[in-house]
Amino acid sequence: MKKHNFFLITLLVASLASCSQQATENTETTETPEMTSSNFGGLALYTLRDAMSEDPKGTLQKVADAGYAYVEAAGYADGKFYGMEPAEFKSYLESIDLEPKSTHMGGVTLENADEQIAATKAAGFEYFVIPVPPMGMFTFGPDGMGMKGTKEDLVNILSTIGEKCSAAGLKLLYHNHDFEFKPMEDGTILTDYILENTDPAHVNYQMDLFWVTKAGADPLAYFEKYPGRFKAWHVKDMNDEGNFAPVGTGNIDFSKILSEKDKSGMVYYLVEQDNTFGLDPLEAIKISHEGLKKFGFQ
Repeated sequence: MKKHNFFLITLLVASLASCSQQATENTETTETPEMTSSNFGGLALYTLRDAMSEDPKGTLQKVADAGYAYVEAAGYADGKFYGMEPAEFKSYLESIDLEPKSTHMGGVTLENADEQIAATKAAGFEYFVIPVPPMGMFTFGPDGMGMKGTKEDLVNILSTIGEKCSAAGLKLLYHNHDFEFKPMEDGTILTDYILENTDPAHVNYQMDLFWVTKAGADPLAYFEKYPGRFKAWHVKDMNDEGNFAPVGTGNIDFSKILSEKDKSGMVYYLVEQDNTFGLDPLEAIKISHEGLKKFGFQ
């Protein structure tokens, strides 16, 4: 009898151990998908510049909640990104699973380049982007955007800063608007001149797909002519009136452009909308993120 009881007790203990192990395995299986983020694509924070100036951390959390995986900053001043020291900015992004991919540094000069490059590196960014001709060369007026100074000066500045970026382990990109695709007084197309007179080891392009389209140029023709030089894209749509629109609500054929991604050299892309025309920018970025799926962006 005692022997029989001992046998039953042994079976019971073994059964409980097996159930416990199975429960643990089931728990681990259930938890695994939660650890895998489904977020994808990037956002240029210039789109949310007002909200970023008021509540940067809360706004960044909303960017992550909207499904984005990485960001491009456009708010560097006094050594800080949106009021945060570079290391703090990096740490906060990491805490909400956002990656610091690139930053627009429109105030860069040959004199402050080393300081700005160091801050960019400390914040965890990979790409240092010059958004317009720097050092007072950019012009804006009733006739639109343009540049004063010479194309040679611009290329020399980009090359010098590009070499500094490379030495620091960063990559320099120049971001276009429309005027770089229109003939200058001597007939030169500035984009062509930049790409033909800079070393791709140190200087490449962030192509804004809206502005190149606005200028009447063909992105695919540029991918063919200068393959591998367009490391990043700004993805924003154009409506029938020629204004900015959320991705997927306008008439730019992103599917066609995306089909030549490899030829272009694109490593990453960012949704951007300079003006949302009364639509809440936070709502606009949600619409654009859904639009990315429509065209097959990942």
